[in-house]
Amino acid sequence: MKAMILAAGLGTRFKPWTDLHPKALALVNGRSLLERNLEYLRSFGIKDVIVNVHHFEEQIREAIIIHDGWGSNVTISDESDEVLETGGGLKKAAGYFDNGPFILMNADILTNLDLHTMIEFHKEKKPLATLAITNRLSSRYFLFDDGERLCGWRNTKTGEEKISIPGRKLYEKAFSGVHLISPEIFSLMHQQGKFSIIDVYLELAYAHPIRGFDHSGSKLVDVGRTESVAEAEKLFP
Repeated sequence: MKAMILAAGLGTRFKPWTDLHPKALALVNGRSLLERNLEYLRSFGIKDVIVNVHHFEEQIREAIIIHDGWGSNVTISDESDEVLETGGGLKKAAGYFDNGPFILMNADILTNLDLHTMIEFHKEKKPLATLAITNRLSSRYFLFDDGERLCGWRNTKTGEEKISIPGRKLYEKAFSGVHLISPEIFSLMHQQGKFSIIDVYLELAYAHPIRGFDHSGSKLVDVGRTESVAEAEKLFP
């Protein structure tokens, strides 16, 4: 199995670090987010990883070379001309993946989610994508039915809501930034350039089942803001 780590973002919520560095190289107990996530994937036997780069991309390239990929086989997807967001970045890297499902994850997520269990769930249910979710407070939620099938999305701060499958009782679940995706998704993406993978999911969910995998109780920190580092350092020595 292969994986992709999304590391191209500008990291505007992580200033002042991102004024001079990419967020993927931010340190948690002396080790970068990128190193930690490569190690996390490798603990489940996933050594072939593509990393997209844009913001201070040369620093990420240099770190990968210096540390020999921290033991992983790391390929770079170059978005130095334009950051393509999650969907566009994934589509640009489509040629990297083979015929099997693959992991997509954000560089600023730290978790001990059991990928083996999530992979077995994906093999059993055979959805287009499986999304790691938990019962936790957030301002943005995926909406699922009783069978954990994706039916929509909601922003509780703005009131914005997108419903893909109407007429069902819906449950709010917070997304953990880890996806397990079947390669068939590439033939269904009509979007070009810069776009969000979330918009792709919401468009396809009606005709192509997308499932949630609830891992509530696992360790999880979104290190998207500088104040999250202290929490991450408590949970991830």
